[in-house]
Amino acid sequence: MEARIDEIADGIYRLSIFVPDIAPPAGFTFNHFLVRGDEPLLFHTGLRKMFPIVRAAVARLIPPERLRWIAFGHFEADECGSMNEWLAVAPQATLAHGHTGCMVSLADMADRPPRELADGETIDLGGKRVRYLDTPHTPHGWDAGVLFEETTGTLMCGDLFTQLGDGDALTEGDIVGPAITAEDLFGYSSLAPGMGPTIRGLSRLAPRTLALMHGPSFSGDGAAALHALADDYDRRLFARRPLGADAAAKVA
Repeated sequence: MEARIDEIADGIYRLSIFVPDIAPPAGFTFNHFLVRGDEPLLFHTGLRKMFPIVRAAVARLIPPERLRWIAFGHFEADECGSMNEWLAVAPQATLAHGHTGCMVSLADMADRPPRELADGETIDLGGKRVRYLDTPHTPHGWDAGVLFEETTGTLMCGDLFTQLGDGDALTEGDIVGPAITAEDLFGYSSLAPGMGPTIRGLSRLAPRTLALMHGPSFSGDGAAALHALADDYDRRLFARRPLGADAAAKVA
């Protein structure tokens, strides 16, 4: 097994590992994103058992020891399972995450202290600039967040738009329909009341590229895709919400 490498935006590389045994026959991708710059950043370390594969892919782009920043969407094995292996390989690397993730997990689980990022805080990578945005419970995990690379307009979405299969690395096609199908299958999202507003807030970034952790990256009108995804989560939340007394009386 090896990672497929594709440049999805200027200086941003998708390192994709396809696992056919998950949700067969379609299978499932695990994507990691390397942002080149004077201070390179890896978004998603990958599973601990996949570390040799991801490291070999990174080594085809930069010397792994040059890695300066490590970030991810939330504390979960496929997002950060190999973070300590990366900290050992890259002695100058620093984990970067939001307040909640640092407080409840990373301060204890990471071998070096993380850098805590405020909502909206940016890191200058030298040639690239990433902004951290808190997205609690969106799509899951109270420590969830995303990164927006400002020079290319690339939103690193974490688990948002998760879908099955191993198609093109970059698509201009529909990513909302396949994400709805995956949600129907896995039920992986929190369906918290704030999900729709949070996703619509991300649309204000007007991203030109959406970098999905599970599925193809998307090139096009990212704001429209985010709005459509938010609408579907609103629909799901409304369908599950119990009727209030007044509404129940009207139905009766």
